[in-house]
Amino acid sequence: MKRICVIGGSRYFGKVLVQRLQAAGHRVTVINRGSAPPPEGAEHLVADRDDEAALTGALGSRTFDAVVDQVCYTPVQAAIAARAFSGRTRRYVMTSTIEVYDPATAALPVLPPGTPVPEGAVDPVGWLVRADLPWHDAAYLQAHYAEGKRQAEAVFAQHHGFAFATVRSAHVLGGGAAEFTGRLVHYTERIAHGTPITVHSAVLPTVFIHYEELAELLLWAATLTDATGPVNACSDGPLDVYGLGRVIVAQAGRKAVYRSVAAGESASPFSFDRHYAMGNARAKRLGFSFSRTTDWLPGAVTEALATTAAPTC
Repeated sequence: MKRICVIGGSRYFGKVLVQRLQAAGHRVTVINRGSAPPPEGAEHLVADRDDEAALTGALGSRTFDAVVDQVCYTPVQAAIAARAFSGRTRRYVMTSTIEVYDPATAALPVLPPGTPVPEGAVDPVGWLVRADLPWHDAAYLQAHYAEGKRQAEAVFAQHHGFAFATVRSAHVLGGGAAEFTGRLVHYTERIAHGTPITVHSAVLPTVFIHYEELAELLLWAATLTDATGPVNACSDGPLDVYGLGRVIVAQAGRKAVYRSVAAGESASPFSFDRHYAMGNARAKRLGFSFSRTTDWLPGAVTEALATTAAPTC
């Protein structure tokens, strides 16, 4: 049995993570601002992670075997957490994102389309941290989401108070109404209603992961491996928007209508005119086994269709 702290953990795959940690026999403490209670049986600490004094006060004398940080978006938040948990935990796992590899948001190595992007394409150990930028501004943070994640990773990677791993998640799907991004419903609604789906004329594939599989990988990263550094988290089998559409069409029984736009123009979620589909080889070498996207995607589509409003005549 280990003592695990989860920052966030009250919804979607974070909630599943807490439940699976408990089922594995671990003692779980959840920290959030009190907006939602954690799963039954987890210790609940109410604190704003942006308030260092409040966070350290809530932690008291507690120590942990591992911390899983679900809601770290900026280097400022990472620096507060690094100070607060130094000497309190042996291991720190941050949930990050595929977006750190987006070449539209930083100067990154260029790989040919079809080449899975490895973790080394973004090395947090050497990444420049700019804590003086306006990370407190919601509009700035939204516009610089990928860079906020890269710099948050860098703060932890350059800190020496604990072992650090970052799980870079692919696009998360599944869960029906719990999937709060609404990106899969964007497709199910348009196909169900015959509304055109805007896609790039030269669309490239991306990678996905089921929310339960991501929770399982985070459990593994926190409790079953000592690996440090970045780990990509994606199911096997890249898919472009047309492949995604075919799965939805098969479930919905309706045709998909597409409208093409040029490179650089806005399009539907998961339509990419730039390559950054990451690979999962490192996680596999470390012992984690992934499912295939096409195995679980039909079930996720069924859940999304159940939340899609029926077309009106």
